[in-house]
Formats: sequence, C-alpha cells, structure tokens
Amino acid sequence: MSQDGSYTSDLEGTLDGRGVQVALIVSRFNGELTEKMMASALRTLTRHGVRDGDMEIFRVPGAWELPQVAAQLAEQGAVDVIIAMGCVIRGDTPHFDFVAGESTRGLMDVALGSGIPVILGLLTTENREQAEERADPDRMDKGTEVALAALDMAALYRGAQ
Repeated sequence: MSQDGSYTSDLEGTLDGRGVQVALIVSRFNGELTEKMMASALRTLTRHGVRDGDMEIFRVPGAWELPQVAAQLAEQGAVDVIIAMGCVIRGDTPHFDFVAGESTRGLMDVALGSGIPVILGLLTTENREQAEERADPDRMDKGTEVALAALDMAALYRGAQ
C-alpha cells in the first residue's frame, strides 16, 4: 500500500463491496504493469465483498481508448463504478502529453456527465522504474488504491441517491 500520503490505507477493511457492480477497463499497452494493477484491484475488491459475478473486465489497446469504453459502460448504466487502468510512460516526443492528458480529461467527462464514478488508475510516469514501483503490490500498490477508491465512491453515490 502506498506510504506517500494516500488516504486509502485508512479505508482498508472498512468498506462493504457486497452488491457493488464494478467494471474494470484495463489497457493492454504496458500490459505487464496494468495486469499487476488489475490483479491487485481484483484481490482488494474480493476481500471487501465484491463477488466475481459483480466484476467485469474490459481490455482496450491503450490509455487513449479508456474513456471511449468508459462512456459506453456509463451509457448502459449497468455498473455502479468504473475503474480505468492504464500506463503512459514519458518518451522523447509530446505523445505522452496528448495521450495522458486527453485520456484523463475524457474519463473526467464521463464521470461528470454520467452520474457514475470513474476512478482514474492511469499511471503517468517519467520512466519505467516509476511505473513498476506504482504497479507493484509490494510497493506503492496503485491497484489496491483504485479499488478502495472505487468502493468508497460507490458507497458515497449510493448514499447520495
């Protein structure tokens, strides 16, 4: 679990995921990292009571496609929360800025326009080492963080309705 000021460590063990419908959208690009995050998120969701049948995984080519699938899922309205996971590592061109920024903006647009929480699990790092540290369940464990944030937001939205 992250030791860098993340609030999610306070949530561990306090959230009830029973009955929460979760969609996980996972980028194939940098897949060895996003798969680690997804596995950690799934373990955390299960530990908090989300049943296997209440979690569905959607794989997309890269971070650019995350908001597109999130928009489709939100429009269908069959999920309580969407977790979008990807990894964009800075390179030598401005490609990083466009993909990371527009993917993030697109996910926020879906969240604001749909009434369904969309959790940002998009790693945007300067180098591969930073990405590996954040994806690793034994180090920063961003997979667990996004799962806990998803359960927290699902509970908040349920209470607000």
